[in-house]
Amino acid sequence: MTGHVLAVTGTSTDVGKTIVTAALVAAAAEAELTAAVCKPAQTGVMPGERGDLAVIDELAGPLRTVECARFPDPLAPDTAARRAGMAQLDPDAVSAAIIAMSADHDVTFVEGAGGVLVRLADGVTLLDVASATDADVLVVVPPGLGALNHAELTVGAIVARGLRPAGLVVGSWPADPDLAMTCNRTDLPRVTGVPIVGVIPAGAGALDRTEFRRRAPSWIDTDWLRRETARPPTATEFASTATEFAPTATEISAAAPSAHPESQSTEGVHS
Repeated sequence: MTGHVLAVTGTSTDVGKTIVTAALVAAAAEAELTAAVCKPAQTGVMPGERGDLAVIDELAGPLRTVECARFPDPLAPDTAARRAGMAQLDPDAVSAAIIAMSADHDVTFVEGAGGVLVRLADGVTLLDVASATDADVLVVVPPGLGALNHAELTVGAIVARGLRPAGLVVGSWPADPDLAMTCNRTDLPRVTGVPIVGVIPAGAGALDRTEFRRRAPSWIDTDWLRRETARPPTATEFASTATEFAPTATEISAAAPSAHPESQSTEGVHS
């Protein structure tokens, strides 16, 4: 492989992985890096319906994307496959797709399903995909109570597999954070040993493509992203205190709801 692979997981479901992935794509463009996105398993949508890759493309595209499998029920992919009477996701096919994408992109983002130990297929998690593709793992965290415990457990699972946690991103930072959220901005790096490398303002997913692509590079540490694509950082680098990324009041107020056009989630190049 010639490009870097970065797996995007979360401490749980609905923490903002898709919007974070879109922000990473926009930040990569700002850093003059070519990016692609792979979604190994999409659940909860029917064929032809708008999935996570369509959302990413609407916000940060056009870009190359590949969805390896789709199951109709909003469940863990292995369970969704069994309920639908469909074949389980083939991890070898997923790895092959990621390797092919990384051959001609500077960075390939791999968006997981739910938390890091959710089964993509029988006995297969995103950690297996990351191991097979030499990927580092980015963890999306919520800002509030419970984030510290869930983040430390997630990072522990990543390290236990011999993989490198590349950073933490707060998936949705509110305009008026409470005390726990404010403290977590300091405590998350302290308890996990992993820096916060991005903070996404709440409502960012409602921006149109032009505004999202303009603002997103300020939410992600583009210098960190350049380093990630250039070489694997050492343990001392990812254990150090990260630069903070606090969204401004202007960014938060500008992230007001706006409608996205419906589009299909398809494999290949979006335009």
